[in-house]
Amino acid sequence: MREFFLDMTPPTVTHQQKKVAIIDGRPRFYEPKRLKVARELLALKLRPYRPKEPYGFGIRLTVRWQFPRGRRRPGYKITRPDTDNLQKLLKDVMTQVGFWKDDALVAVEHVEKLWSDRAGIYVKIEELEQIDGR
Repeated sequence: MREFFLDMTPPTVTHQQKKVAIIDGRPRFYEPKRLKVARELLALKLRPYRPKEPYGFGIRLTVRWQFPRGRRRPGYKITRPDTDNLQKLLKDVMTQVGFWKDDALVAVEHVEKLWSDRAGIYVKIEELEQIDGR
């Protein structure tokens, strides 16, 4: 098991916010500057926690997105961004920095997004027991 907390304000820009431009009559996809910055910041924060060898087996991923609450009461955040879009960016960056060979290895996910006094991203990675296919 690997468990850690990224002490940061979670990014609100998501992987879904890629853009497309037509160059020489062909579509070219690109990341807006905010998305690039979020990707780089996540990579910087995640690198110290990556395993020596990437996971090569099924895993359970638990993530708690803790957004600064300001004047809001602590509790669940039921506004944008969507958890699936937050997770996509996080898992892509975790793949990039070497947590696993492919984020398809994540077979079980538990995700929460909250307003909290302590902003950050809590991550827990657990190896899954193999289920006999009988």
